[in-house]
Order: sequence, then structure tokens, then C-alpha cells
Amino acid sequence: MSEFNKMISGEIYDPSDDMLSQMRTSAREITAKYNVTSRGQKSERYELLKGLLGRTGNNIKIEPNFNCDYGQNIIVGENFYVNFGCVILDCAKVTIGSNCMIGPQVGIYTACHPIDPIERISGIEFAKPITIGDNCWIGGHAIINPGVKLGDNVVVASGSVVTKNFPDNVVIGGNPARVIKEI
Repeated sequence: MSEFNKMISGEIYDPSDDMLSQMRTSAREITAKYNVTSRGQKSERYELLKGLLGRTGNNIKIEPNFNCDYGQNIIVGENFYVNFGCVILDCAKVTIGSNCMIGPQVGIYTACHPIDPIERISGIEFAKPITIGDNCWIGGHAIINPGVKLGDNVVVASGSVVTKNFPDNVVIGGNPARVIKEI
């Protein structure tokens, strides 16, 4: 099994693998181009995003600076908006539904490292997918941790650290995030 397939499957993998390194370099080159485009270069921005991300709806907008590990593991629906400074570490699939808004400086992280220091020093990693439902709003500076699933219509308060799954129709906030109220 290739290191890429191990990575996507949630198994331990070696991120220094040549193919994975080349894929990350390619994603960084595309995001570097994207991040220096201006609002007036709408069609160029759109084409760069379509080439970077795994699958998208037609109406997507990501404000620069945007960074990701691979890009191709990110799937987003229609009417997708991301504000400035978003980082998505997409070592596993990141699936985001339609009509979602992501505030500034949000981090969405699928990457995991071993807790055991000897294993961690070796450089191996693993990843857990993240799923965000339809009609979600993630406030600025929120962090979505590996393996999290958010249902439809979830609102994540600014600065929250989301460490577990949440159902549809809730407002969550805090560190770690908890349900503040139902919608």
C-alpha cells in the first residue's frame, strides 16, 4: 500500500515519502499563486481553486491567505465562503457541505502525531477525517480537531476548540467546545 493510501485510510504513514512531498510542494505552489491574486482576477482565482481542491460547488470564495497540505483531499459544496487566514491540514478527507461560512484564522486539522515520544520523533503520522455538514458557520479563530463530525446548521463560536462530534442544529463554543444552545 502506498504512503498516500495509508494516509487517506487513517493508518500510520511516512510524510517524508517522495510522492507525498511532491504533492505538498504542488499544493504550496498553487496556494502561493492564489494568495497573490487580487479580487479583479476572479476567473484565475476560481481556476486555481478548482485545480487545487478535490471537489467543489460552483460558487466558492476563499480569501487569501489560504494554506493547505494537499488540497485534493478537501471537498466543499455550493455557496462556500472562507475568510482570511484559513489553514486546512488535509492529510485525511475534509468534507464541508453547502452554504457554509468559515471565519478568519480558522484551523481545520486532520493531521495527528503519536503521543509516544519515540514514535513521534521517528516522524510518522496518521490522520482522521473531518466532516462539516450543510449550513454551518465557523467563527474566527476556531479550531476543528482531527476526526470531528459536525451536523447540519451548526454554529461554532469564535475561538472555540472543537474536539468531539456535535449533532445538527446547535451552537457550540468554548475550549473544549460544548453545546451552548439548540437552534
